[in-house]
Amino acid sequence: MALNVTNMNKLSKWFLITLAIILSVGAIMVYSASYIYAKENFGSSTYFFSGQLTFIIVGIIFAMLVGSSKFSFWVKYGVYIHLFWIIVLALTLIPGLAVEVKGAHRWINVLGLSLQPGEIIKYTLVLSSMLYFENFSKFTSMEKIQYAIPLAAPLLILIRQPDFGTFFVCFLVISFVCYLSSFPRKYFYGIFTSGIIIGTGLLFLKAYRIERLLTYLDPWKHPKTSGFQIIQSFLAFANGGFFGQGLGNSNEKLFYLPEAHNDFIFSVIGEELGFVGVTLMIGLFITFIYLGLKIAVRMKNRWAFIAASTVIFIIGLQSLLNMGVVLGLLPTKGLNLPFISYGGSSLVSNFFGVGLILSAVKENLRKEGESFFLFGKSNSES
Repeated sequence: MALNVTNMNKLSKWFLITLAIILSVGAIMVYSASYIYAKENFGSSTYFFSGQLTFIIVGIIFAMLVGSSKFSFWVKYGVYIHLFWIIVLALTLIPGLAVEVKGAHRWINVLGLSLQPGEIIKYTLVLSSMLYFENFSKFTSMEKIQYAIPLAAPLLILIRQPDFGTFFVCFLVISFVCYLSSFPRKYFYGIFTSGIIIGTGLLFLKAYRIERLLTYLDPWKHPKTSGFQIIQSFLAFANGGFFGQGLGNSNEKLFYLPEAHNDFIFSVIGEELGFVGVTLMIGLFITFIYLGLKIAVRMKNRWAFIAASTVIFIIGLQSLLNMGVVLGLLPTKGLNLPFISYGGSSLVSNFFGVGLILSAVKENLRKEGESFFLFGKSNSES
């Protein structure tokens, strides 16, 4: 047992060290990608950089609070937390409360800050889905329908906003939890296939989604409209070459590449740090995901295994989708790069996911009679 305990603590340390490196690179790149835009529009070159540091600090505190709590708390009350965030997500559909950006209503104003509830919904879905699928066989026929509503409701709201990228991630989160759980396989494949068919149908209901798909297939046909952003992204990577233009020397961030500090920050990394920097960045994410999965498979609690695995799945999936978009391998979806792109809702939500993993690790070690290096041994937990 001692070897397993040592491995769990060691894995957790390297997991957090890797995260710290990713966050550091992210903060530096947010500054590099945004300082000119921030100076021109907000009067301070550090506007976005300062904001990102604030979000990181808040996120770390949040992760520590979640991590220091009992994992059983999140299993027991996860569905209620999810229901609360469904209500918050629904507020984005109310005129006057929602903030409209480029025709989408994904944000609400809270005390002067823009909150994107769809980001946290990805993680509360983990808790709610886990409870539903693990207990599916115990439900009556009516309960199976009733308790499925909290899983379906966010998807319907996200389509209405619209936010197809987050809808896609949330659908895959539900599917992933379903696959890992004790849910009957014969039902899983049918539901998953039906979901893919419905999702594909929804994709073609809106003209702008069809336009995005056509732009993805040939962005050069629309160089000044829908293809402009991805073409600028291509140019950024081309300019970067093998070693890059040097930190701070991107040309594309000079008002050419939209969302340079947000969804397309990976393009700036490619231009300034080149193929070498891009490879190292991908390597950091692969290491983070690998360590996270190693931690997950060592969980003795099934709930902890599912939760930790799904958190890593979310971060890995969104990283893959973002990189795929900026490299022109996937149609644009409006998804940012976890822990790198500027944005408080996304960053703090991802830290919540990390906190869940830490809470699960602490619980796992406690059952072994050992302490977690971050929090020490708690005698109050039973």
